[in-house]
Amino acid sequence: MALELRHLRYLLAVAEHGSFTRAAEDLRISQPTLSQQVRQLERSVGVPLLDRTGRGVRLTDAGETYARHARRALRDLAAAERAVQDVQDLTRGHLRLAATPTFTAYLVGPLVAELHARHPGITLDLQEMTQDRIESALLADDLDLGIAFSGAHLPGVVAQTLFTETLSLVTGAPDLDAGPSQPLRVEELSERQLALLNGDFATRSHIDAHFTAHRVQPRITVEANSVQALVEIVRRTPIATVLPDAITHDHPHLRPVPLEPPLPARTVTLLRRGSSYQSAAARAFTRLTQDVVRARGYTEAPQ
Repeated sequence: MALELRHLRYLLAVAEHGSFTRAAEDLRISQPTLSQQVRQLERSVGVPLLDRTGRGVRLTDAGETYARHARRALRDLAAAERAVQDVQDLTRGHLRLAATPTFTAYLVGPLVAELHARHPGITLDLQEMTQDRIESALLADDLDLGIAFSGAHLPGVVAQTLFTETLSLVTGAPDLDAGPSQPLRVEELSERQLALLNGDFATRSHIDAHFTAHRVQPRITVEANSVQALVEIVRRTPIATVLPDAITHDHPHLRPVPLEPPLPARTVTLLRRGSSYQSAAARAFTRLTQDVVRARGYTEAPQ
């Protein structure tokens, strides 16, 4: 039997679902056809790849090994197809991008606007996800690029520094007429009501670590899962928040208040898989990201 790509996809679908029935539904083929195709594959390789003796279906030891190589082969084939279809003059193309949630509030919009202005033929698949999911997706070749922070990255992920992100306490309209902001001691935050991002955000962990280091227990009145919600809350109430300065600069009705000592700065990075093919669209986006960062005056991070 000549091995075809569908045999690999069928095996991986059964392994993923743990069921011929669910895999067949997902693949939109009949269960007998799926079973027959997987049997053909097993006869071709000469060993059982699936254990069918339990309540569900799972890979055998040989199947685990075969599936690992099959996934890699399908990833490499997909990369090869993208490379063949890649248009160097950027009249068309496709980019798969992800960013951690805070960046959608101030960086993603300008980047997408610039991408559309320079290369309107490039289509964009944009997702918001946590940094660990971004890195896993890059390694699985489900993404081309990710925007996140520097730090310990998974093996195989390459980071290019973009700029340094600083954060400040932020107040709204009630404080706008108070004149230039004077630094506020972190200890004084115990007397302020705060609205902060919830614990799903890396920014919240960064803020909490600073408070803990200085033995501060602020009065957290509101927790939110969106930066926009915090902006609206701070605009309309005496409640303060902590946000990246780049967000505050985009909202004239918000007022940054420097903290003393300041929150540690973070280095923003552009992530990619080190061994992956870089399409013309990905290379163009990397260049325009650097241009946008400079144009918006973000503090350059050390290279």
